[in-house]
Amino acid sequence: MAKSPNRYGALIEKIFFDRYSDGATELEFARTDIEDAAEVLDIKLPKNLGDVLYSFRFRAALPGRIVETQPEGMEWVIELAGRAVYKFRLVKINRVLPREDLVTIDIPDSTPELIRAYALDDEQALLAIVRYNRLIDTFLSLTTYSLQNHLRTTVKGVGQIEIDELYVGLDKRGCHYVIPVQAKGGKDQIGIVQTSQDIRFVEEKFPGMRCRAIAAQFMDAHIVALFELTLQDDEIKVVEERHYRLVPAKKLNHDAIRDYRD
Repeated sequence: MAKSPNRYGALIEKIFFDRYSDGATELEFARTDIEDAAEVLDIKLPKNLGDVLYSFRFRAALPGRIVETQPEGMEWVIELAGRAVYKFRLVKINRVLPREDLVTIDIPDSTPELIRAYALDDEQALLAIVRYNRLIDTFLSLTTYSLQNHLRTTVKGVGQIEIDELYVGLDKRGCHYVIPVQAKGGKDQIGIVQTSQDIRFVEEKFPGMRCRAIAAQFMDAHIVALFELTLQDDEIKVVEERHYRLVPAKKLNHDAIRDYRD
């Protein structure tokens, strides 16, 4: 029985190459194909088959043999294609990384120490820090409220998705907004898959309301990068990016506070 932590890479390879031919740009497969491949390769599967694909969709790189088939400037991503259906799809290499040359804005840290002590992972900690420090309000100049986190729902043509946190917001004119937030910690990168899913969810479930898709990423333990994202020509585009450093109130630079101009 295969027991390597990377055993799922062999599963992904088999599913991919059972369908791949030169020039292919999309390869569809079903959840049951994962079980079939595991039986052939004698690999024990977790109870939740979605876990097999989750890391390859959002965290880990695809196996080298699959990467070698990518044309220059393109990459394979795994997308949802319906209920219990997935597909490999070739897209332009499209990652969003924090800019190194952007000014950092100091914010008084309002995160309860108890939250920092017991946050279970980077994503959970990041979502809590964004919420307790009202960073979405500051970033978007809106009054916002967290509606639900880790929202599992379905989208037509996509299937089941999970949104890290969903906010609703209000501007000074009374316009309402729906704000899906994705959180990235560690070495995770912001990519097209989750951004596309978040935007499509809002378009389907909240027609007529404005969508402002947000991504939050740790740069270090005290600096959070926030991005407002949109999709244009099947690529992620950054509408705005800000970096916020959380500091004790007594360490704020009061001259910078007084003199700051956008």
